[in-house]
Parts: sequence; C-alpha cells; structure tokens
Amino acid sequence: MVESRIDQHPVLPIPERERIGFYWGDTYLQARRGEVITTALIANGINIFGIHAHDNSAQGIFCANGQCSRCMVIADGVPVKGCMTPVRPDMKVEKLSGLPTLPDRSGAPLFQPVTEKHIDVLIIGAGPAGLSAALELGKLNIPTLVIDDKDEAGGKLVLQTHKFFGSVEDSRAGTRGNHIGKILADELKKMPTVDLWLSSTAIYVYKDKKVGILKGKEYQLITPKVLINAAGAREKFIRFPGNQLVGIYGAGAFQTLVNRDLVRPAKRIFVVGGGNVGLIAAYHALQAGIQVAGLVEAISSCGGYKVHSDKLQRLGVPIYTSHSILSANGAERVESVTIAQLDAKFRFLPGTEKTVKCDTILIAVGLDSINEFAHEAETAGIPVFPAGDAAEIAEASSAMFNGRIAGLKVAKSLGAAVDEIPEVWMQKAEVLKSHPGKTIEQEFPSGTEGVMPIIHCLQEIPCNPCITVCPTQSIHIPGEPLLGQPRYNGSCIGCGKCVTICPGLAITLVDFRKDPAFPEVTVPYELSNFPIQKGDPVNVVSINGSDLGMATVTQVIQDKKSLTQLIRMKVPADRAKRVVSFRIQDVQVSAPLKTAIIPEKTCDDALVCLCERVSVGEIRALIRQGVTDMNQIKAVTRAGMGSCGAKTCDTLIKQVFREEGIPPQTITPNTKRPVFVEIPLGILAGQEGAEE
Repeated sequence: MVESRIDQHPVLPIPERERIGFYWGDTYLQARRGEVITTALIANGINIFGIHAHDNSAQGIFCANGQCSRCMVIADGVPVKGCMTPVRPDMKVEKLSGLPTLPDRSGAPLFQPVTEKHIDVLIIGAGPAGLSAALELGKLNIPTLVIDDKDEAGGKLVLQTHKFFGSVEDSRAGTRGNHIGKILADELKKMPTVDLWLSSTAIYVYKDKKVGILKGKEYQLITPKVLINAAGAREKFIRFPGNQLVGIYGAGAFQTLVNRDLVRPAKRIFVVGGGNVGLIAAYHALQAGIQVAGLVEAISSCGGYKVHSDKLQRLGVPIYTSHSILSANGAERVESVTIAQLDAKFRFLPGTEKTVKCDTILIAVGLDSINEFAHEAETAGIPVFPAGDAAEIAEASSAMFNGRIAGLKVAKSLGAAVDEIPEVWMQKAEVLKSHPGKTIEQEFPSGTEGVMPIIHCLQEIPCNPCITVCPTQSIHIPGEPLLGQPRYNGSCIGCGKCVTICPGLAITLVDFRKDPAFPEVTVPYELSNFPIQKGDPVNVVSINGSDLGMATVTQVIQDKKSLTQLIRMKVPADRAKRVVSFRIQDVQVSAPLKTAIIPEKTCDDALVCLCERVSVGEIRALIRQGVTDMNQIKAVTRAGMGSCGAKTCDTLIKQVFREEGIPPQTITPNTKRPVFVEIPLGILAGQEGAEE
C-alpha cells in the first residue's frame, strides 16, 4: 500500500518520527507515533471510515476538529472520533457499520472523587487570542489556566504556513503563522502564574459556576472567577446534492491534514468559497503538491484579499465569481463537481453548468463563533470576556491584538493595577479586523534605469511589513500607516528584503543595471514540489495570470530566513514591470468535461443534517405547515439529535426559515444538549480512562 505522505514541503520541515503498527480490520498498517487515527488511515490511502446506519452511505472526515462525528470508528471495541484519538501500538481499528455496540462496563466502580481547582482566570482555547490574553495576564502575575483540546498550542496558527498580514509591531506581520504559534507558546512558558493544559477539552459550564474539563483521560472541575472564551469558530456547511459524499472537507480539516499532519489527502481539489480561508487553503494545496481544479465564489468578487486570489490565478488556478456549486458527483467518494453561474438573485442560470474532475471538495463559506461556553457561563453568573473568533470572525492578526485587549480588560475587572487601554489600541484593533477596502488601478514607476521594486498590492488591507524592512525607506504608506496601499518613492539598492517579506507575494524587483533591453526580474516563489532551476524556461504572467510570454531563469536564491525562493529571469523591457510570477499548473487540470453532469436531485434533496440524514425538503415541508419551533422540528425529524449536537444543521435550518420568509424573532431556538462534547458517562463519574 502506497502511503500518501508529504515528503517535501517548501516551508515545513519533515520530521523523523517513530513508526508504530496498528490494525485496520485484519490489515496491519503503519502510523507515526502521536498521529490520530484518521490521519494514519488517510496516510495509508483509506478515506472511508464507516457506513451510516440510516442509508448505508460511506462516511469520511469533514472537520478534523472534533466538532462533528463523520470520522467515528471502533477502536479496541469502543466508538471514538478518529480525528481526536491517537493511534496506540497494535490498536485494533474497525470500520463503523451501523450503530456501535457499547462495551460492558457493568463491573466498573461508580462515582470516584473528582479533582476540583479554583483559579482566577480560565481561558478556553490556546489559539492566537487565548495565548495573547494569557501573556498579558501572566505579565501581571494573575493566576490563569489555559486549556486546549489539541496536543499543541497555537490553534489555527499551527496550520498557517503563509506569512501574516497586519502590523509588524502588534501582530508579527511578515512572520509565518506556524512560527508565530511557537513564539507565543514559548513566551507563555516563561509565565510562572499561567498553566497550559493541552489535550484538555471543555465539556460544559455548570450553573454552580464550575467548568467540566476532560484533561487527557481525567475529568476535573474548575471554578474560575472570570472566563475568557477564546474557543475560536467552526466551519459552516452548505446544501447541495451529494453533500454527504466522502471527500467533502472543511477547509480547516484539509489544512490540518496537509500542514499539521503532513498527509496528502487528495490528488485534485476544488474549493467552494473565495474568502481568505478558501484562497489560502487552495494555496496550501499547491504547496503540498496537490492540484487545484478551481474555486467558486457566489458574489461578484472574492471576499478575501486580492493578493491571495491574484496569487492563485497567476499560478494557473481559475476563479469563478458569481458561481456556486450545483452538485458533488460520485458513488461513495467525490469524483467531480458541477458548478453553475448565478443571477443577481443568486439563482442558478440553466445552460451555464460546468463539470470539473476532482476527488475532494473544500467547503470554505464562512465560520460560526463557538459561543456555547460564553452563553452557559453568563447563565451561571460567571463574568465572560470573548476573544478572537469567539467574539468576532476576523484574521488571526486581529485575534492576537484583540486577545491582548481582552487580557487587560479581565485583569482590570479583577482589580489589577492596569492603566486605561489607550484609545490608539482600540483604533488599531478596528483597523486590524477591517475588511478589504477599495482597489486602485496599478501604476508602474517610470524610467528604465537602476533597480526598483514593483508593488502589485492594489487593495486596502491592514499590512505594513514592506515599509519596515526597506533600508533606504523608499517604500511608504500614505495616509493611514497600516491600511493604505504601499508606494515606492526613493532610491532602491536591490536588496530584495521587501520581496521576501511580503505576505501576499506581491512585490517584484526589476533591475535594469546590467541590460536595459532585457532587465532582470526577481519574483518570490514558495512551491518546492514544482522545482525551478537556473536555465529553465518559464511562462511569465501578469498580476491576474495574463500571459506575458516566455522567459529564462538566470538565478535561484533560497532565502533561509523567510523560506521564500527568489527566482530571477531575463525579461524584455516592455513587459518586465508587469511580470509578477509564472504559471505552474497545466490548463488541463481545470478543464471542464465536454458534457456537464446535471444532477437529477434538487437542492431540496440535499442533506441539512448529516448525522440523522434529514433533507432540506423535509425541513421546508414542516415550515410550510406552520412549524416555527426548532425543537418540534427536532422531535419530528431528529435533525439536531446526532452526535454533533446540532453544530452544523442549526445554521442550515435557519437558512431554510429565512428562505421561507419567517422572521427570526418568531422562531423558537433549538434547546442544546447539556454537554457540548460527547464523552463516556464513566468519565463524568471520575472513572479515569473510562473509554478503555
């Protein structure tokens, strides 16, 4: 069996890790020590983990974050979430077929003592916001406990191989996200009053102001004076025929596999959603040696940063705006995707259908804040401060800065000697979370002498690394020093620092000094799986991927600090300033089939509840009968009764209400179950290792 592991990466090191054996049915496979079950299976080419009890359909991974249950398997006789359960030597893993049989625990002792702990501040989530808040509290010597359900601190920073935007001073812009996560975690180790519990999951906030936490295999109760909810966000799902097929991932799950676990789960992907999450995930796929067949965005332009969409297009990835997914096609696993154009009212236009081959579809259509803990804490009377995506969906650079503010607010609420948060901080916080602004027409510097940077960043976004590294201060941002667009006006010495630090890979260098007729153009490059060498011919392109002809590579420089390659090429002077990169992906990768696959099923046949296999049509029929109570819908259809606890279908059902014109204030919300994350009941009784 050929392993689907990433053996080279332009940014990430490939560590040597001990191999351990485990069983998948009767087959003996190899895993790397510390890997979770689903990662080990995918690394061995296995993507189907079970059979659904309702319709016998294949089950695979979706979130890789413990939020759903599509990856459930039987491990040593016990049903577990494969994405959260590490492989143990000689573990016997089996496909889940139908409803699991629970192990016999009749002889187990009940109600063992549960450890309790009091703390000033409990922070749920060790991502960018949680770590930043903890650092501020640690500086003030305030007893703080930070918990996270992963075995490594950093949250989504761990998955981000790209250089960050924002402010160099406040959010380490120009540094790669995975490096920032390590920096914050290392700083936290120096704080004697801050404890960090990894592999620790918050279960519930009880009305007696205690928070139940599963620390490894031990259940503990924590009583905090204040709670910071930095639990992040979960990915939204959408409705389309075939949305239950194996090979449909949340973009975060995909990034977890390729960037955390160094596993290649696909050969060719298609992305739904043109925000920063979708655009960045598509780029991460290219870095992992995976083809990207295309990306669709329902509105008329991508909602993410233009530099991200430009970067994809010039590498050869088509972006279809005013389009959406019509269906996922395949028997058990995705084999292709059909997309179609949308009209002004977001209705599909017949005759515009295109079908593109792929084996994986990434869903990147937005995030929902994880706010269950905050609501229950407020009910219990615990002061709650949200931070990061749990407060407002924004970029990680914003989450870090806003986490610092949350930490200081908490410290002040506890009576610490904290000055008023400066107004400039609040203003900067607003700037860092601002959406992309206006786009300007590109203007090129005049002249054909010397050397000069060409700035291809044409949209207002919060970012300033280029102005901080220029030794001659030749790059500046007029007006707002963080939000404006950078301009060149000075004397360039050709050092290339601005080229290597730019998070959007949107700065090139044109050097006329040796040959004014064929100047040397330097472009940034981060795809080692498609190697470029001196003497290679390359198809150079403009900012949006327009063909500018062929050029010859004259030099390849590896910048060890930024991990970005500098590719130098000889280009005719009349087009040198317009060259931004070169195309690497063959057009056949994204070529539509000659005949589009038109789905027989409609959008009402799509599933709204994947756990209980409830369709959109079933929900719509009840709404048209006058049902406005989501608990009644749950009682009739079981939508929301699955093991994910309505984390996905709740939002989708509300969308159907909206389509039917039902005012939100007339809808009775779903009553959530009293435990947010399912665990064996023996754990709550203090039985350590109750799942074994």
